[in-house]
Parts: sequence; structure tokens; C-alpha cells
Amino acid sequence: MTETLSRESNIVAHALKCGFDGAGIASARLPPEFASSLKQYIELGFNGDMDWLERRQNERASPDALWPDAKSVIILGMNYGPDTDPMAKLEHRQSGVVSVYAHNKDYHDLVKKRLKQLARWIVSEHGGDVKVFVDTAPVMEKPLAQLAGLGWQGKHTNLVSRQFGSWLFLGAIFSTLKLSANSRETDHCGTCSRCLEICPTAAFPSPYQLDARRCISYLTIEHKGPIPRELRSAMGNRIYGCDDCLAVCPWNKFASKAKHAALHPREALQAPLLASLVKLDDKSFRDLFSGSPIKRTGRDRFIRNVLIAIGNSDDESLADCAKERLDDHSPLVRGAAIWALSRLLEPQTFEELLKENAPAERDESVISEWTAAQSESQISTVS
Repeated sequence: MTETLSRESNIVAHALKCGFDGAGIASARLPPEFASSLKQYIELGFNGDMDWLERRQNERASPDALWPDAKSVIILGMNYGPDTDPMAKLEHRQSGVVSVYAHNKDYHDLVKKRLKQLARWIVSEHGGDVKVFVDTAPVMEKPLAQLAGLGWQGKHTNLVSRQFGSWLFLGAIFSTLKLSANSRETDHCGTCSRCLEICPTAAFPSPYQLDARRCISYLTIEHKGPIPRELRSAMGNRIYGCDDCLAVCPWNKFASKAKHAALHPREALQAPLLASLVKLDDKSFRDLFSGSPIKRTGRDRFIRNVLIAIGNSDDESLADCAKERLDDHSPLVRGAAIWALSRLLEPQTFEELLKENAPAERDESVISEWTAAQSESQISTVS
């Protein structure tokens, strides 16, 4: 028994040497309660466009369903805590707000590199076979992290750590070794509901339950179509992700700034000006976000987000930037430009713009944007 325990301790100690900030071990068989929660989540439609959750639901239910040979899961955490309050940037409406996790290099690459390093060491020292995962396969990292003692799933559904607050990247190493699991972390949220109350779009139907269809992170990153009109105003100047529910967590008082230099914010993403971002074409978008997770969203969706932020800026000087996107190659971008202009221009000026541009439009989604914006503009004039 002593030998088994020392093996686990040895693995955790080496994980910290590899640069991880936390490590724990869980069984490769998740309790059925997590599969039931996932099933209910999908049945309610809370996954939105993320149909892969439904397609690979059975594999996601438990690690040994994804890889039958797996006996244990080593869960690793990497701290990405910010050095400033992410909420402060929401006041600067002419700038876009990018989620803390995307301020620099793509965390998938950073975490996976260390996972592979640790995995090779485990095999060489202790044997067995391994597979590594970092948010790119149907793995329920957060429940596994709770079972491994790294933290607990808070009411905002993200992992909360007593040591790092809400700022932990997670990765997993599946192993064929039979390792002793850590004790499950208990929930320390208590009666606190700050994360639920701060959500701009009311994306939490109840504690511990997230409706992704209303979540700004989902809308700005995963959602492929136009942003639902009823949610656009609430997005403010958030152009990639949303940190509100994470940033208000009281456990962040114990968090520290990320140690890894590649997780420190790039100057270009500290407070990027909307007027500059909206001009990006595909090449300049790819150049600016080379090595960044933002690149995976694609230029068109990103410019859509920027135009929504421009529409929420209350800065009429940005209208000229939005006008330039009315003849964009992407219907998604043209539609968002229409909404932004309907918010920034006087009704008469917008009407003139409509008469000049709408007749030549052939895309149904963009035509519907002109129609809806005209209707809202007329209502505004009457009121």
C-alpha cells in the first residue's frame, strides 16, 4: 500500500515540476450522476449549436467509455490568473474586451506540451499506456477535477479552486495504471450567488446550470450565425468571451497572477480599439491572432462581434467604420453592420442609408436585418 501511495505522490510532484499548478488523480469511471446531468442538459437544448455534445454523449459520460483500457485519470491545472480586474475594461466602450484566457498564446498548445512531457515521464517511470486530452475531446474535465480534489464546479458551472479561484486551465492524462484516487473536493459556494447575478444575459436558469444559447462566451465563439437580436445590447463591448461570472467569484482573492510568460497579456489585446479591429480582412486577422485561440473563431464571426460592440458604444464617430462593412463579402458581417448603424445613426440618416443599400442586397438574412432595423428605428422615432 505504501508503494502505491508513493507512486501517486511521485506523479503529482513531477507534474508540479513540469510547470502545472495543481494535480490530482481520479478513477476513469465517472459516477452516473454526471452522465444524467449531461443528458438533461442536452434534452433542454442548452448546448445550442454544439451538436457534438449530443453526438458523443456516451463517450463523454465517462473516461472508460472513451477509452475502455483507461483505469485512472491524472487531472492537471494551470493557473491563468489576470493581474488586473477584467471587469474594469467594460467601461471603455470604444475598446473591445477579450476574455482573459485568450490574451496571449492558445492554452491548448501550452497545456498539451506539458501533458505530453509528463505523460512520457509516467510511462518511463511507472509503465502503462497513456492518452492526453486538453479540451479537444469528449472529456468532462471539470467533474473529473472535482473528483481529483482540484476544486469544485461552482454555481457558474466552471471549476473553482480554493488556491486559484476561477482561473484554472485543465488537462487530462488517461492511464491504464490503477492509481489511488484523491478525495473529492466539496462545494464551498455556500449561499453566494454573485456569478449568477452578474451575468449580462441571464444565462443561468438556476444555480449550477448554464444555458449556452444565452452565454456571451458561446455567442461570440461557438455560435455561427447572427447574434440573437434580444441579446445584442447586453453584450456591451465583449468581443471574444465573457469573464463576468468568473471575475466576481470571491475565491479569486486567493488567486495569483499566471506564472507562464505566454499567458501574460499581449499589448495588442489589452484594450484593442474597435475602430482598428473592424477593418481587419482575413489576412490581417490571421496575422494579428497568429498562435491565439481567437484565430480559430475565424475573421467573419470575430468582425460580427466587433460590430455588435460598435453598436453598443454610443460613439457616433464609429459609424463610418461600420458603413465600410456594408459591402463586406460576409452576410454575417453585413448584417451586424446594419444593426450597429441603426443604433448609432439618427433615424432619418439610417433611412437614407437603407434606401441606398438595401435594394441591392440578395441575402435573406441581411434583408431581414434591414427590415428589423427599419422597424425598430421607426418605433424609436414615434416614442
